[in-house]
Amino acid sequence: MTEITDTTEVPEPGGSSEGKKPRRGGKRGKKGPLARLALFYRQIVAELRKVVWPTRHQLSTYTSVVIVFVVIVIGLVTVIDYGFTELVKYVFG
Repeated sequence: MTEITDTTEVPEPGGSSEGKKPRRGGKRGKKGPLARLALFYRQIVAELRKVVWPTRHQLSTYTSVVIVFVVIVIGLVTVIDYGFTELVKYVFG
């Protein structure tokens, strides 16, 4: 049966936590810096292999959409800038 106490401490699994050293990262913590760097690059390559790369057609479509959007935003900013310029000229002379 579990004993009820007034503390909020959570008991550690496996008994008392007194005298134990904190964990230092397991097997990865024991490797040297070059081994960790090699592991890092292997993980990068593994993640890049999971990426679904767009086809040439998709890439050209995405690029066209971005260019059209940028041209529209440039036009909008130009019109707003011209409007503010005319407003300032009218107000200040």
